[in-house]
This record gives sequence, structure tokens and C-alpha cells, in this order.
Amino acid sequence: MVKRPLDSQLPGNQTSPDHDCQKSGQEMKDGKAELKPVTARTLAGDNIRHGFFTRDGGVSDGIYRGLNVGIGSRDEPDKVLENRHRVATHLDVAPQNLATLYQIHSSSVLEISRAPAGDRPKSDAMVTDTPGIAIGILTADCGPVLFADAESGIIGAAHAGWKGATGGILENTVTAMETLGARRENIRAVLGPTISQANYEVGPDFVDRLMALDPANDRWLAPSANEGHAMFDLPGYIVSRLQALGVAAEWTGECTYADEDRFFSYRRTTHRQEPDYGRQISAICLA
Repeated sequence: MVKRPLDSQLPGNQTSPDHDCQKSGQEMKDGKAELKPVTARTLAGDNIRHGFFTRDGGVSDGIYRGLNVGIGSRDEPDKVLENRHRVATHLDVAPQNLATLYQIHSSSVLEISRAPAGDRPKSDAMVTDTPGIAIGILTADCGPVLFADAESGIIGAAHAGWKGATGGILENTVTAMETLGARRENIRAVLGPTISQANYEVGPDFVDRLMALDPANDRWLAPSANEGHAMFDLPGYIVSRLQALGVAAEWTGECTYADEDRFFSYRRTTHRQEPDYGRQISAICLA
């Protein structure tokens, strides 16, 4: 489902060699800790800026340490706004032009020509052909996918957890880009930091739902130490669905659960019984 204008794999666990995986560290720039997003060369272009942002370079403390951009978290609002401001500055857009959503694990895509004002719209992907607007997806284990047709000047960003990925969010984002004028053969899609198969155990109900969609989905499931459970390869599944669309797609290779220094993780927080968790942002814009 595409909502129109708001005005106001690599198989398995293989990853792309063409991305820059910045190391953690609080290097200073102009008196501030430096942001160190993961970037993908396949999305690079004179007219495109992007980043899969890590925890590096933020002002939040405690369980939110670093660059928490989650408005829905219980972090101090002023710190969240400062973190978002830093992301916008890094992408060279005005803070009010960093567009994010109230994500609901749906298949809904918004086509935007300016950043929504007021309450964040409920949706899970955005596409635009308007320069100067950064479209961002917040995650803490789910898959952030950034899309670009550099030749047509059309970009997209999608939130792909298992519900969205199985429910059509990836297909709908590509269709929305085509509606704006993108050509499928020119679209490049990159999946950013996501929970890996080694850390994503799922129960029998999940396994049944996945297999009911397609018996071939058993290739994304590995045995678990717990009877009746399985380990789900969400990155592999996402990249495979993108490639099935005829879109060039890859994963940057980072696991949000395993790398606590650089990424927030809902599942890690849950296992530790912590009261809340931060969210990282992945964003793209046209220059």
C-alpha cells in the first residue's frame, strides 16, 4: 500500500565487500564526539548522502549511551533532539528536514515531498525525489534498508523486521520508487546493521508462519539448542527478497545484538531485563 504525497543478497550471511565499517571510538571534532556511520559504496554518488549511524558521537547516557535518536524512548528529550540534530548536520540538511516515522511493522510506504510536521505519520517506509530531505529509519535489531536510483534521483528507506519483510514492505518500497520514476534495474538497496542469525532465536509459531508462506523458507532457519525453536537469518531473508525483485542488494554485515559498543539492540535489552533501549538511525538524502 502506497500513501501518496504528504505536503504540510547476498545469500545467507554473506556480506558486501563494498562498504566502510567504521570502528568505534569517541574521536573529537570541533569539541564534539565524532559520528561514525557505516556507509556503502554502492549508495555513494555526487547527488546522494547516507549513513547507517552507530552509537558513536551522541550525547545520551546510561542505557541510551551515545547517539540515541528514539523519540519514543524514555531518554531525556533534549538529548534525543541534540542527537537528531547531529545526524542532520552530518547529512548536511536542516534539522527540521530529517524525516522519521512512527513505525508500526506494516507494509505502508509514504511518498513525501517535505518532512512531515507535527506527529510522525504511522508507516514503515518513505520514498522521495526531493533534494534536501533526509529520510530515516529507526532500528534496534530490525533491518534498515536504504534504496537509491542515483540516475533518476529517487531514494527510499524502509524498516524491515520480520513482519514487514514477510508482509511486503520491501516490494512496496520498490513499487513506490517506480511510481516516482525510478527504474528497477537501476535501484541499489543496502541492508544496514541487523540482528544476525546467530543471535535471533524464534519459536515454533514463528517457524510455522514462515513455512506457511513458502516451504523454501526453511533455508533461512538453522537448528537451535532449544527444542522446537530455530535460528532465523533475517538479513539473508531480506536480501533474498530484494534480489527476487530484480534489485541489486547487499548487507553491510554488522550484527546489532553482538556489537554492544556500536549498536542498540531490543533483544539484548530484553535478555538483560533492562527497562528500555535506544534506537539508531539509518538515513539517506538527495544533495
